[in-house]
Order: sequence, then structure tokens, then C-alpha cells
Amino acid sequence: MSEFLSPTLRLNAQKFSIFSLGVKLKEFIFLFTIIILLNASVPSQSINGFEVKSLIAYTSSSITSLPVLNGGNKLVIEFDVQGDFIPNMNIVFRFCDYGWIPTDNLFLIDQQYGTAYFLDFEELPITLVDDARYHHKSIYPDERDQVKFPFAGKWRFYLTDTQDTSIVYATGKFFVIQNKVNLGVKLKRDELEDKSYWPVELAKSFNVTTDFFLPNEFYPSFVDRVEIIENQNIYNPIAVDRTTNTLFRFYKWDANRSFTFTARDIPAGNEFRQVDLRDNIFFSSKDVRAQRDGLEYSRFFLNPLNDDLNGGKIFSNFKDEYSTYLNVTFSIRPPEEILNNIFLVGAFNNWKLSLDYKMKKADGVYSITIPLKRGIYDYQYVVADVIDNEIVNPNWILLEGNTWLNSKEYDIFIYYNEQDKGGYERIIGYKRITQ
Repeated sequence: MSEFLSPTLRLNAQKFSIFSLGVKLKEFIFLFTIIILLNASVPSQSINGFEVKSLIAYTSSSITSLPVLNGGNKLVIEFDVQGDFIPNMNIVFRFCDYGWIPTDNLFLIDQQYGTAYFLDFEELPITLVDDARYHHKSIYPDERDQVKFPFAGKWRFYLTDTQDTSIVYATGKFFVIQNKVNLGVKLKRDELEDKSYWPVELAKSFNVTTDFFLPNEFYPSFVDRVEIIENQNIYNPIAVDRTTNTLFRFYKWDANRSFTFTARDIPAGNEFRQVDLRDNIFFSSKDVRAQRDGLEYSRFFLNPLNDDLNGGKIFSNFKDEYSTYLNVTFSIRPPEEILNNIFLVGAFNNWKLSLDYKMKKADGVYSITIPLKRGIYDYQYVVADVIDNEIVNPNWILLEGNTWLNSKEYDIFIYYNEQDKGGYERIIGYKRITQ
């Protein structure tokens, strides 16, 4: 998280103090504390005697969809904590740019309504004591107006220590929408045309066309891009901007207020695999296999019609005495021609390809064991190369298949280069569609 403290931010903070722009000394101290906080690293293991587990952010309208606040719903944050005593934690909220980097624009850092202080915790059932001891759940904006989200765009939150804000236990992401533009979205089945494909399933794709009429309060020249997020995969968004026009990503503008953005050749994919750990009779031991059959195989020529969560997850009720943590082993035997690395990716790691989830190969079988709380998780296997410790050339369909016979959830956002308050990337239009 070293990118969170830039020289610009330090310089602006000094200017902000020197010129005394109506900020009291205690407010500046608070701001400086936030700056220190956002320069801290986020550990994946226990720090200061605490470890945050099963962090989830969702909205009051949908527990399994991408967390998008559109004015009619609220943000819900839940997580477990393992520690010897009740933790003292805050949640700090920061507005971000298009790349999820918290802004260094002081006009966009809300000192008064940007922090939830002294979180409340409940003790978990005694059966969980070896895995986690406390649980937190809170909803924002809250009834006391302690936290507000005044700007439309991308936001991050940080779980921090109350006394030492340089300690960050975990972080999450969400969107805030002020829907000013009515979007028309069309989803069309198509096939790739740039060359011949064998097997023919590889050619199946979708086209997403987004059109809208810009209201008079906005300037057409500041409309920037469309971002499409498929099944909560925020690390691989489909972007169509005004600086690039290709056969696959292009836009049209009538030189007035009508816009059309088109994304072609989006792989159709397949339904996700799913692990359901709620059956405490079948999954009765600490060490279990993800699937009852133990070993999984390629689904490229299979079209399973299981009803997945479109990339989501559902935890068992934290008050349930069986809501324990298990060591879950995922194993797959791919076709013999697969020579690349295989990675596990899913709702448990927010669909981020990571070296931590690279599977180990033994006798033609790839396996990995990860800790999971009882619940339901969508997941899949991704084939990729590793070059210079970086994951490259990921293939999301080679082991999973590519069919039109699946349901997907698309979140479509319109970005606008807002000139107010020093300038920021504002979301002015949003729509969620399911095919």
C-alpha cells in the first residue's frame, strides 16, 4: 500500500496547514493520522495479536452481488477476528480514483464523516474459539450519520487499530452511485470472426452495447469511459474509453449529447463451480475435500446448468455453533495436454489471480488447500504462465468451457471527468443486467 502516500499528498497537506484553509489544528492532526494510516501495509496474517477473517462487503439489497450503493440501499460490512481479547478497531473510508488508489485531493478527503469509530463486537460460539473469537457487523450510512459517502465513484475501506492507525488489518472495495444518466444496455450473443476456431465452442462470445443521452448539466467532452464488471471480477474489468477505437472496443458520439459504447467478443464462459460446506454431517472433520467425489476434471465440453451465485459467496450464520472454519482441498486432473500452471480463483479471494493460489502438481493432479468458513463459494480453475514471478497469459475458459447456456451479472458504469473540487473521476450512470 505504499502508493497511498504520494509526495503530492504530503505537499498538499503542508500547504493545507500553512494557508489555514479554515481547518483547526485538531482536524489537521486527524488528517495527518489518516495519511500515516494509508501508508501502512496490509498484512495477510496476524498482526498485533489479531487476524481478520471472512471479510465481506455487500449491500442491504443483495448479499451476493457487487457492492454498489445507489441511494436506495446501504453498505454492510462483516468479518470475524481471531485474538485473545476484544479488539479496538475503526473503519476508515477513502474515495479513490479509477485505479482504486485513494485520492490525495484534500477536498475529497472527508475528515468529519470518513471514519467509523470504536467498532462493536459479538463473541462467537465456543466451537469457533480455535479459529475466531469475535464478529463484527455494521451498516453505512449509519443512523447517527457518523459516516457518509458524498462523492460518486470508487471507494475503499480500511480496518485499522483504534489507538495506532498505522496498523491496517484488512481492506475492501465498493462503489457509490449518483445515477444521473439513464443507460440503455443491450446484450447480444455473437461469435468471434477474426479467425477459424476449433473446437467451435471457443468462438462463442457476447457483445455489450451501452447507449445514453447526456443531461444538460454535464459537458460531453468530459464523458470518459464505460466500465463493465462481469460477475464481480473487479480485477479484470472490460473498459471502453474515448481514446481507443478498435474492432472490439469502440464508441460513437453524435457531436451533441448521444453516446454509444460497445464491447465486442467478451468470452461467454460457463457457470461457476461451487463448493457448499454447510452440511456439517458430510463435512464433519477439520480437513475436507471441496467436492464429494474428491477429484474434479475439465468442463470444457460440459454445460452444467447449476444455479451459481454469479461470483458471490454466502457465509453460514455467525451465531451457528457449526459455523466453523475448515481446511478445504481443491483437486483437479486436467487433460494431459495442459502444461501450464493452474490457479484456483473464486469468491473467497475476490476473483484475484494470485501466486498464493497456485496449485501444486503431483502425479498429474493439481491440488491446493485453503481455510474457508462454512458457507457457499463460487470458484473456477484458471490456466496461466508465470514469468518473473508474475502471472501472464491467463486463460479463464480452457478448463471451464465457453457456452451461451449460463447466467451472468454485468455491472455497467459511466465515468465522467468531474472538474469540481479539483477534479475527480465521477460515476454518473449505472445499470445492472442479468442474462
